[in-house]
Amino acid sequence: MKGSDHQTTRRTSRKEGESMLTPEILAALRAAVGEEWCLTSKADLMAYSYDATPLYQRLPDAVVLPRTTEEVAAVLQIAHAHRIPVFTRGAGTNLAAGTVPAGGGIVLSLNRMNRILEIDQENLTATAEAGVITAELHKAVEAVGLFYPPDPGSMTSSTLGGNVMESAGGLRGLKYGVTKDYVMGLTAVTADGRIFRAGGKNVKDVAGYDLVKLICGSEGTLCVVTEVILKLLPMPEAKRTALAVFHDMEAAARTVSRIIAARIIPCTLEFMDNGTIRAVEDYVHLGLPTDAAALLLIQQDGPASVCDADIQRIAQICREEGATRVEHASDPAEQDRLMQARRFALSALARRRPTTILEDATVPRSQIAPMVAEIQRIAQKYDLDICTFGHAGDGNLHPTCMTDERNKEEIQRVEQAFAEIFAAALELGGTITGEHGVGEAKSPYLEWKVGPVGIELMKNIKKAFDPHGILNPGKLFAGETRKRVVVRQ
Repeated sequence: MKGSDHQTTRRTSRKEGESMLTPEILAALRAAVGEEWCLTSKADLMAYSYDATPLYQRLPDAVVLPRTTEEVAAVLQIAHAHRIPVFTRGAGTNLAAGTVPAGGGIVLSLNRMNRILEIDQENLTATAEAGVITAELHKAVEAVGLFYPPDPGSMTSSTLGGNVMESAGGLRGLKYGVTKDYVMGLTAVTADGRIFRAGGKNVKDVAGYDLVKLICGSEGTLCVVTEVILKLLPMPEAKRTALAVFHDMEAAARTVSRIIAARIIPCTLEFMDNGTIRAVEDYVHLGLPTDAAALLLIQQDGPASVCDADIQRIAQICREEGATRVEHASDPAEQDRLMQARRFALSALARRRPTTILEDATVPRSQIAPMVAEIQRIAQKYDLDICTFGHAGDGNLHPTCMTDERNKEEIQRVEQAFAEIFAAALELGGTITGEHGVGEAKSPYLEWKVGPVGIELMKNIKKAFDPHGILNPGKLFAGETRKRVVVRQ
């Protein structure tokens, strides 16, 4: 969300003659990547003018689709020489306006760089280009009995490069961590078009600063990643899945803390409130209990005996905290049916109103119940339809507001509500984003989390990598920090 002092209407057109790309620059770009892979028609530009974030849209001056790291380097050399902004893009599934071109420039789409280069079964690594779809990597490594844990909700369309830039999480983040925990090495291109490599297949490597971890989550502001080396794991022996039904939403939230306090770390521990349950059931008819206040979807993997013991103990904790029933999946098909309930949440909610704003306020796991209560209070205060689901096991909640961007008064209330939700998360020891990133949408709130010294240090890092500020400008760092909101606790 933008601060209320920022314009929130879509900007989809530019005046004739405003392009910063001269005929000579366009000719150089076409020579770098091929005539057909430098797009300038209005229809093409429109298709790359937005991502999955509502309220943000701007036309680039050109879209360039390189096929190799060397072509990426050539494009960046041209952009650097002429100080042209470059906005690197994968599938456009970003939820913080991180890939929206802020005021023209070049959209650098890496979708053509979509090869899985190697699955190394001896070193348990996979090497792939940035444009590989996440789910395609899953299929490839699972075909040889291996496992790549990160599974963002958009994995059937999102790309590995985008996952790295956001350090994407997913349903398995509680037990297995997020994308940055699996990136061992990468190939990247600097803002001025120099190719470099960091990390590799070594399990241990402390030679100098950890550039790999710095680049993960940098949101396209430091360099352009073209290839990644990813850590793989052996495929878990077994999975067990359960669904717990609650008639008290805060009881469900308390249960999450109880499970973790019992020193059980499920593979997946997901939360859905009543509004989300009803929307999903109306959408895909999975037989969900629409009268429930909340559901917990729980999955454990590993040795069969451990899975069985953990799921039984989790079921016991759920009942002790007030679950009215706990269902156990009897076979893989039933497991898939239960997990589909969570994966369809956003699609189901998006059908309710013209505009759907999905956020990801995150708190320590012990603060899940207070955070859920705060979201409910804030929704009522501003008279908004906000449903909550998310990765409750790692404290990552997704308060989702169904609204209509054409209703300016309502959009203003939405902005005020989310500002309070972010402030509430921070007061509970949390953060403004757990996996979606800062991008442009949350840039007015970043200083709330990291403070002025943190902002200064981050800007210095940005300047070291990108002295002329051509890589994804307008993201992370706001022109003006929004005034901090104080919420009632």
